[in-house]
Amino acid sequence: MSHQPTFPTSSQRGAMPRLCVTALSGGGGKTLLSLGLCRAFVERGVTVQPFKKGPDYIDAAWLRLAAGAPATNLDPYFLEPSRLRALFVHTMRVAAARQASGKETDSPSMARRGRLLGLLEGNRGFFDGMDARGSCSTAELSRILSCPVIISVDCTKMTRTAAALVRGMLTFEEGVNFAGVILNQVGSARHEQILRQALEEHTDVPVLGALPRLAENPLPERHMGIASCGDDLSPQAQRVLDTLAAFVGGHVDMDRIMAAAQSAPDLEAEAFWPESLGPEPAAVSAGVLVSGEEAAAAKASHPDVATGDTPLAGSQRAAGRRPRIGYVRDEALWFYYEENLEALRRAGAELVHLSLLHGADAGHDGAGWPQVDGLYLGGGFPEDHVEALSVSPLLRRLSLWAGQGMPIYAECGGFMVLSRGIEREGKLWPMSGILPVTAVFCPKPQGLGYVRGRISATNPFFALNTELRGHEFHYSHCRWEEPEAMPSDSAAESADRLTPDGQPPVRPASVGQGRSWPRWAMQLHKGQGMGLAPGQAPQSPCGRGAPKVDGLVFRNVWASYTHIFAPAAPGWAENFVAAARNFAAREGSGDHE
Repeated sequence: MSHQPTFPTSSQRGAMPRLCVTALSGGGGKTLLSLGLCRAFVERGVTVQPFKKGPDYIDAAWLRLAAGAPATNLDPYFLEPSRLRALFVHTMRVAAARQASGKETDSPSMARRGRLLGLLEGNRGFFDGMDARGSCSTAELSRILSCPVIISVDCTKMTRTAAALVRGMLTFEEGVNFAGVILNQVGSARHEQILRQALEEHTDVPVLGALPRLAENPLPERHMGIASCGDDLSPQAQRVLDTLAAFVGGHVDMDRIMAAAQSAPDLEAEAFWPESLGPEPAAVSAGVLVSGEEAAAAKASHPDVATGDTPLAGSQRAAGRRPRIGYVRDEALWFYYEENLEALRRAGAELVHLSLLHGADAGHDGAGWPQVDGLYLGGGFPEDHVEALSVSPLLRRLSLWAGQGMPIYAECGGFMVLSRGIEREGKLWPMSGILPVTAVFCPKPQGLGYVRGRISATNPFFALNTELRGHEFHYSHCRWEEPEAMPSDSAAESADRLTPDGQPPVRPASVGQGRSWPRWAMQLHKGQGMGLAPGQAPQSPCGRGAPKVDGLVFRNVWASYTHIFAPAAPGWAENFVAAARNFAAREGSGDHE
């Protein structure tokens, strides 16, 4: 069964300046270079549309902040080549529409001067993929997009060998357009001179700049605080980006890099999203044809939606009220692909931005939230905000909604919020209690990489036997409660079980309502997910060979460690919106479960 949904095709073509920033290995300086280039070009009046190869939320958040525009993830694991080109072209056309509209972005840039650049940050080493053939590598993606490539070369304790490595890169695979090299971690003027001479003698790739060695990495790591403040990062992030812009802009040839991007050939691709109905006006900017629908998408796809959304044209103007799907986006939960939100909009939903943290700060008791018909809980770092989350009265609203049968879709961090609690450093912080599992935080990742599974049980979001692809990155593992250990009504309401704020606990939606034990809806062929189901013995002493499970389903709740990319998840958006519409109809008719 194919994991690729089918969409109508329509030729779209345009001149799209673009480049790919890569390195010889992970940690080779491509993130620093990509961010510095993004912000430096923005400061020169260029409209930069950032892209990130592979599944990634943190680097994408940095790119968004550097460019002042939402970053798009491009991943050959999720999309076939034609669909990757379509997504790239669509995103660039939306960027052109944004540029043509003259509207300010969230970037501190000067006025736009009509130039457009698509900047793609690779991942890992350039040729590194899922296997020895380099499947799903940055090299493969650069060929799919006919994208000029700039190599960041970490020259630490190396001179002439750098030329050998670059020469090997140039000849390793065909079909790659290497546009230049940026020397990184250069120790001195003499070091730079030898490097340049060696590269000029042994390769024909130009050196486009040399970045001096820095005393320390200006980009903090994931748990150093700056990246745990949501996708707006933190106040010092802007200062970091300004520093990187000055650093990179002062040591590379920006004009030659832009010229390399402008040398990219035109791209032609199918329409990425289903075309809306009715005639649409068009505008031309930077040689790119932009439809009225894409101009609307440029506005709708901005991530800082406060509440509600602007309906799209055509089929989205359905009769009656559009079902409202809330999505929690704050410092604790902020891992969302913009395409997932866009897919829900295009399936007919009105999106409502919610917060578990700031709603509680405002003194809301849950009734302060707007009424919604469905809830999307993305991933993030709830473990960094356990104290605030555990005393949030809004957790009771989640439990109430789950008990009413509202469709709730939770990924990773969102799943942890639905659990009995998060255990960290031996202390248990109560969460909503909807699911009979504790998320135990560990110092090392418990699941990392791509996921592939089959839907094995009925649920509101995916059809049976759907082959689902996703990815996971989590530091917690599951500790299950046995069904007989679940408390009764009286136990659940006992006064001796209080939350840290001295309030009665959130009553799990699964307790005392005559409901069955939650079930697993996905069998994994690849990935760890929630691990082995309770009572399941491993097939070998080290646990290898035993099938893993994910997708814990209770009533209309789905919770998993797996993150999905909606354009590669057949039926997810349409089914989610349909379930929300059905819930709204039941609520409106007074037919409560």
